[in-house]
Amino acid sequence: MNTSTTPGSIVLTEVGSKAVVLTLDDHQVAALRAADLVTVTPAVGGQWKIKAGRKVGAIRVGNLEVEVTPKVGLANMLFFLGYATNPGFRPEDVAGVPTAGLWPALATSLIRYTRRALASGPLHGYATVDDTLPLVRGRIRFGDHAAARPGVPLPVEVRYDDYSNDIPENRLLRTAVQRMLTVPRLRDADQADLTELDARLAGVRVLPQGAPLPVWRPSRLNARYTPALRLSELIVQHCSADPGDGRYAIAAFVVNMEKVFEAFIGVALREALSTYGGHTEAPGRWTLDIGQSIRIEPDVLHIIDGRPVAVFDAKYKIEPGAGKPTNPDVYQMLAYCTALNLRCGWILYAQGTGSATTWRARNTNTNIGYRPLDLRQPPEQLLKDVRHLADRAMREAAAPE
Repeated sequence: MNTSTTPGSIVLTEVGSKAVVLTLDDHQVAALRAADLVTVTPAVGGQWKIKAGRKVGAIRVGNLEVEVTPKVGLANMLFFLGYATNPGFRPEDVAGVPTAGLWPALATSLIRYTRRALASGPLHGYATVDDTLPLVRGRIRFGDHAAARPGVPLPVEVRYDDYSNDIPENRLLRTAVQRMLTVPRLRDADQADLTELDARLAGVRVLPQGAPLPVWRPSRLNARYTPALRLSELIVQHCSADPGDGRYAIAAFVVNMEKVFEAFIGVALREALSTYGGHTEAPGRWTLDIGQSIRIEPDVLHIIDGRPVAVFDAKYKIEPGAGKPTNPDVYQMLAYCTALNLRCGWILYAQGTGSATTWRARNTNTNIGYRPLDLRQPPEQLLKDVRHLADRAMREAAAPE
């Protein structure tokens, strides 16, 4: 059953929500399709059907707001995003995230962490600056100067180190703050707090949309910044703002949960397996056939002394009612084990419950393991479950045949 309504605030749930039918103009349709948060298809009477899939987030197009909430909860979604990028990301980096919508959750958390970061004032550091000056400061960039004004001594092209607040950490913070100032449904108090934080970072350059993240490294000097920087990276990577063509302003935060789950599991397993030596390998080098024409691409493959010892595949699917993975997933894992000469391979399902199970394939010595994961549990417990699975896989790999 579809629900017909007019543009306003629409909240859908990842995968499970019914379609909503709206009256939209061409610009709104184009913006929704470009953001790729929801599917937009024609409906009867010139209206449009909006349906959620496996992407979550929010988009504002003028007075239309569409939000798709993750089944795992906002805090866990943000943790998965952060951990998949950097396993140094901790659960406390997104602790206390409110549940009243994505935009308020991001804004409130960013304000809290940025305030703590700036409590003693913004960090300062040395940054390399290329500039055109009426006098020499630092080193002359002779090549640039000759190209810009041959034969003219002044002004001169120079490069110097400047001690200022315009450092990577502050650029990241200010960019995140300014992105959040463009999003909808913020309380007046949050708007005021973000504006005040932006003013405290005056003089710091803001990253253009689509620019790479500035490089920073955790240290004793920036330790108080770390939680704010982790969250700021997520906002800058996934939040976009566009003033539009003058008719509609657009703001969007879109996350592909299937890719996030696979990336999170890959990093969590890599960290858990690192204690056994060897390394986890990116997919693509191994093939199913002797002629090496059919590549196999498991999500995680652990190698010790050049030999595969454990293989895993992550599937962002609802746990099947029969308590086992789908046949195609089992066939795929059996092919991986055959090609890699492994006695067991593991399939990890998202949003499942229950314990690990294995099945023996007929006429082989191959076991297919299945581990459902409850992604709504606290991140510490989820990481513990992944570590236990890694330990089991390595014990089985070491057991005599």
